[in-house]
Amino acid sequence: MEHRPLGWEQLADCGAMRVVGLRLQAGQRVPQHRNALPLAVIVTHGVLHYSEGSVDGKARAGELLLINPGERHTYWADEETAAYMIFSGLPGVRARLWKLRRR
Repeated sequence: MEHRPLGWEQLADCGAMRVVGLRLQAGQRVPQHRNALPLAVIVTHGVLHYSEGSVDGKARAGELLLINPGERHTYWADEETAAYMIFSGLPGVRARLWKLRRR
């Protein structure tokens, strides 16, 4: 199945977790916003540029970006970029901040 870059497409939802596909064309930008739930972004193609407050960065294909609930952020693409966005938690239930385990 082929998809054109257009934004978001919900792929799966089990109540406590939602998986959304993200596709951006070169030059597309998602305005700054906040999410109520913790968000993990796994880049599958291209480079996702992001800004979280005073921190700017890039996540390349195969890399993971974690966004805490309530954190203002924006992201954009300078080339065609795709990612899976995994929202975890339930609306109305207090979400915890991400805790990344290091090896």
